[in-house]
Amino acid sequence: MTDYLDLNRANWDDRAAAHAASPGYPVERLAADPAHLSEVVRFDLPLLGDIAGLRGVHLQCHIGTDTVSLSRLGATMTGLDFSPKSLEQARLLAERTKTDVRFVQSDVYSAVDALGETYDLVYTGIGALCWLPDVKRWARTVADLLNPGGRLFIREGHPVLWSLDYDRTDGVIALEYPYFEQAEPLIWDEGGTYVETDVEFAHNRTAEWNHGLGEVVTAVLEAGLTVTGLVEHTTVPWEALEGGQMRDTGNGEYQLADRPERLPHTYTLQAVKPLV
Repeated sequence: MTDYLDLNRANWDDRAAAHAASPGYPVERLAADPAHLSEVVRFDLPLLGDIAGLRGVHLQCHIGTDTVSLSRLGATMTGLDFSPKSLEQARLLAERTKTDVRFVQSDVYSAVDALGETYDLVYTGIGALCWLPDVKRWARTVADLLNPGGRLFIREGHPVLWSLDYDRTDGVIALEYPYFEQAEPLIWDEGGTYVETDVEFAHNRTAEWNHGLGEVVTAVLEAGLTVTGLVEHTTVPWEALEGGQMRDTGNGEYQLADRPERLPHTYTLQAVKPLV
C-alpha cells in the first residue's frame, strides 16, 4: 500500500483542532499551570527518570502536550509529526505555555533528514507504532537519531491489546486481528475519536499495523541498540474496550474491570546506543 501516509494524515489533520479543544487533552491545564504535566508523562516518570539537560526528540508528537511536558522536566525538546494541523496546535500550545520547543513536520522514516541532528533521548508515546508499516525501519531510524550513549524510551499499546475484538460486549477477550506485523495494513473506517468531542469528521479511513513484542525488541537489537528495560503494564491511557469492560483506575488510566491480570495492556521499552 503506497498511500497510507496520505490516508492517515488526512485523518489526523481532521482531528487535531478537536483534540486540542477536548478535555481529553490537557491543553488548558498546561496553559493555566506552569507545573502541570500530561498524565502520559506523569505515568512515565518512574521509569523515565531525570531528563534535565538532555536534548530530546518526541516522534509522532501530535498536538504537543507530552512534548511540552517533557520540556518542563528540563529537557530541550523537539517534536516531530507528519500532520501539519497537529503541529499548528502544538505550536499554539508552546506559545501559550511559553515553552521553547521546536516542531518539525515529517513522517518518521524521513526524520533523520528532516531534523538534521542527533539527540540524547528519543521518546515515543502511546499509540504511535500502529501507524508505521515496518518496525525494523523505525528502529533503524531511532538508532540514527541517537547520540552514542543516547536512550530510546517508548511506552506503547501492547500488541495483544491491538489484536482484540473491541466491539464485544460479552466480556470475552477474543483475539481477532493479527498480532504479528503484516505486509498489508488493516483498513478501518470509523467516525469519532478517542477523546470527548461533538465534532463530526470527514476523514475516517485509516491504515494500521500491529507489531509483535518480539518483533519490536528484535528490531531494536538489530538496529544496534542495547535493551535496558522492558516492563508490561496492566493499564492503558484510554478506554480501549467498549461495553463497560474497562474501569477508570485514576490518572487517565484504564484496565479490564474483570481480572485485569489476564491482559497485557501496554509496555515500556528502553534501550541505549552503545558508546562505541
